[in-house]
Amino acid sequence: MDRRDFLKKSMAAIAAAAVTSVAGSETAKKITHINEKPKGNGNGNHNPGKLGFGLMRLPQKYGEIDIEQTSRMVDLFLASGFTYFDTAYVYTGSEEAARKALVERHPRESFTLATKLYANQAHSEADAKRQFEVSLERTGAGYFDYYLLHSLMNGNYKKYDRFNLWEFVKEEKAKGRIRHYGFSYHDGPELLDELLTEHDDIDFVQLQINYADWENGSIQSRANYEVARKHNKQIVIMEPIKGGRLANPPKKVREIFNAVNPDMSYASWAIRFCASLDGVLSVLSGMSNYEQMLDNVSYMKDFQPLNDEEMAAIIKARAEFGASNEIPCTTCKYCMKGCPKKINIPGIFTIMNKRTNTGLLEQASADYKKLVGTGNGAADCIKCGQCEQACPQHIKIISELEKCAKAF
Repeated sequence: MDRRDFLKKSMAAIAAAAVTSVAGSETAKKITHINEKPKGNGNGNHNPGKLGFGLMRLPQKYGEIDIEQTSRMVDLFLASGFTYFDTAYVYTGSEEAARKALVERHPRESFTLATKLYANQAHSEADAKRQFEVSLERTGAGYFDYYLLHSLMNGNYKKYDRFNLWEFVKEEKAKGRIRHYGFSYHDGPELLDELLTEHDDIDFVQLQINYADWENGSIQSRANYEVARKHNKQIVIMEPIKGGRLANPPKKVREIFNAVNPDMSYASWAIRFCASLDGVLSVLSGMSNYEQMLDNVSYMKDFQPLNDEEMAAIIKARAEFGASNEIPCTTCKYCMKGCPKKINIPGIFTIMNKRTNTGLLEQASADYKKLVGTGNGAADCIKCGQCEQACPQHIKIISELEKCAKAF
């Protein structure tokens, strides 16, 4: 039976379980406390419930989040034994969607909810702290199981100090409105070590980890992972599929995986790599439709770590990505928020990567013209540098836009 047939046959059984009410007492049993060792498969290091639902890239309908489809995804996720949901103050519409699709429809004790405070969007200490209250109001959750200071890196981490946000989250934790606190991080191992040493009471850290970035000199997934483990912190993994890029990898990577197991989705290779690591609390997948959810729960419900043959394939695939000329954009759109020219940078980079990978020059040019339309394109960049300061991937955006302008 190939994977497509398997999914069709399993869809009815899994979906039927999802539409029933998920009893709080049953789902609560699936929750692993932050300080407990994951239960597992013989070595005590792997938890079958490691999959997390990232609410950053939810399904869209008529330009807005599709609450009906999101609700079906939430139901399936919970019915499959998973509990970790991740949103953020800056994810447009996401916290409200969490309220409508999750909080208002399921017992509060049946799930765990994480959200984040982003100092870069605050003009004052009071403005920053207000984000917490707004998030509580938007989600209606009453409290947050996990609360993060968002996207710390060398260019902004001191702002969290100036606004006294470390003390703030500790105070809210003491009040019971935060159960566990940590931070998400987008920089190198030296600063991470400094932060974890200074703030050794944090409960967890969220890191960008995926097989393609494991040895990437800009992302430094492996080095950051090792620092977090040195400090004995549990890890929430973000971007395991690199903004969706690892779900549709280059042809040579597809051939490597197909040679080992042609029935497994390419996304499953990426998520299982991350879930196989020690000390991982949750692997966040930003699923954007019901089919992606169905695929993820099919192999994570009874999770098995990568075996030796599969790990060898991952290493070969990583080498192919190291030889790639792709722009490593994950389409998070942080670069667009302050762009004075309103350039759709992620959209342009997506088309440029398509051009690079496929050689379809005319189609890429047509896509570019359609994207830009009457708006601003790559050539309209004024090189202010705002985008590069905001980019979690540390892409040299100005230089890449210059290349795009020449190509199109």
